[in-house]
Amino acid sequence: MTAAGTFGYGTEYRHIFDIQKLGAIVCKGTTLAPREGNPQPRLAETACGLLNSIGLQNIGVKALIREKAPVWADWRVPVIVNIAGETVDDYARLAGELEGVAGISGLEVNISCPNVKAGGAEFGASPGTAARVTAAVKAATSLPLLVKLTPNTGEIAQIAAAVAEAGADALSLINTVRGMYIDITTRQPLLGNRTGGLSGPAIKPIALSMVYEVAGAVAIPVIGCGGITTANDALEFIMAGASAVQIGTATFANPRASLDVLKGIEQFMKTEAIEDIVALIGAARHQAKEKMGRSEIRDD
Repeated sequence: MTAAGTFGYGTEYRHIFDIQKLGAIVCKGTTLAPREGNPQPRLAETACGLLNSIGLQNIGVKALIREKAPVWADWRVPVIVNIAGETVDDYARLAGELEGVAGISGLEVNISCPNVKAGGAEFGASPGTAARVTAAVKAATSLPLLVKLTPNTGEIAQIAAAVAEAGADALSLINTVRGMYIDITTRQPLLGNRTGGLSGPAIKPIALSMVYEVAGAVAIPVIGCGGITTANDALEFIMAGASAVQIGTATFANPRASLDVLKGIEQFMKTEAIEDIVALIGAARHQAKEKMGRSEIRDD
């Protein structure tokens, strides 16, 4: 899959490679009204990563339904719409607007947004608020529901469990990690919004650890995201317990990154004589349990 905010609406890439070979496309974050985004500059390269403070620039849900959905309706690859709001009601209204629209195959709820009624804290920072958003969206739509978890919390497993209980069909994680870049010449934060979200290879170990933890805490599918650049990266996430993966920042350096990862996974499966990718899901977890079991037997 492609990650929200890194692949536009999919239409930008359809002339570069066959996007119909992808498992799914997650479009950029969508809000009720169009948004211009944060002030420039909005991107800054870091060691092995990228800081962004785009600010959810998008055309708004009405224009998406009018201009993008009819194009998606003719595609074989399913398109999932990432939605973002400032209140719980915003999320519910977005889900209602997108219900029954041809060309839209599912929703991904971005709970990394600030809750304007709670002092700006992220919706995904606590199990309670994350569950309330999930339940509100679930009540407003019959579409498959993914919830994208923020890493900016110390309760990732508890939040995942709360969101699953509230009705999520799958979880995607992680979103970007909060970070900053200071220009030592001007002695000011480089980004126009001061802070931004760190993505890319720099956050892969964090993402992998959280996917491993969450996959052991919920029964619904987990989609791994965060720093995946190669097929080996993707395979690590699958072995950690992810049923699918999303490619994000890698697309900026290599527009064909998602397809290259897919081909690499296929080659690995051929080399290892693996017939079904399901055999690899959670393999690292299974190995760990077997190792612990053997250790307990020796102790007895």
